[in-house]
Amino acid sequence: MLGWYKANLAARPLLTQAVTTAVLFGVGDVAAQQLVEKKGLANHELARTGRMVLYGGAVFGPAATTWFKILQKRVNFPGSPNKTMLARVALDQGVFAPTFIGIFLSSMAVLEGSSPKEKLDKSYRECLTTNYMIWPFVQMVNFKLVPLEHRVLFVNVVSLGWNCYLSFLNSKTAETTEKGGRIEEVVDEVEAKGREKVVS
Repeated sequence: MLGWYKANLAARPLLTQAVTTAVLFGVGDVAAQQLVEKKGLANHELARTGRMVLYGGAVFGPAATTWFKILQKRVNFPGSPNKTMLARVALDQGVFAPTFIGIFLSSMAVLEGSSPKEKLDKSYRECLTTNYMIWPFVQMVNFKLVPLEHRVLFVNVVSLGWNCYLSFLNSKTAETTEKGGRIEEVVDEVEAKGREKVVS
């Protein structure tokens, strides 16, 4: 299996890493629904898993693969591997992470048919704060010890728990927005009936 993966990685690196990322994003969502939220198979939201798979394969996988190549090529301090590693981590966490947390939340909102601005307002700060508690340390190991061709895979394996968190956070925001919308509808209906009584 490992040999097959390495062969495909060498022949089609971008596609292989995109497919791998899609699968692991899907696994993260399944874990969120079944292990964290305990929905049960009968109540599993396939559309939600599909959205995570789509984002992982079409957006994050290709973007992360390209990003790691840029860092490998452009960010180097000859004779100082630790400085190189720290510079890459700083750029990754200062540029890539904040950008793609925003892209993730906005993408999920669009796919769900909700407001990207509302989702960002409710979840962006919490998600970014949690990111900074985990990923700087993960990326130190990644940039220091993991070969370039395996960095996306390393991130994806560590991301099983992170993707589970992202899916749970996104779902929580979606449910809050939906409940808020229902409450507003009830309030509007009550106000409309009140106005009708005053007029009559």
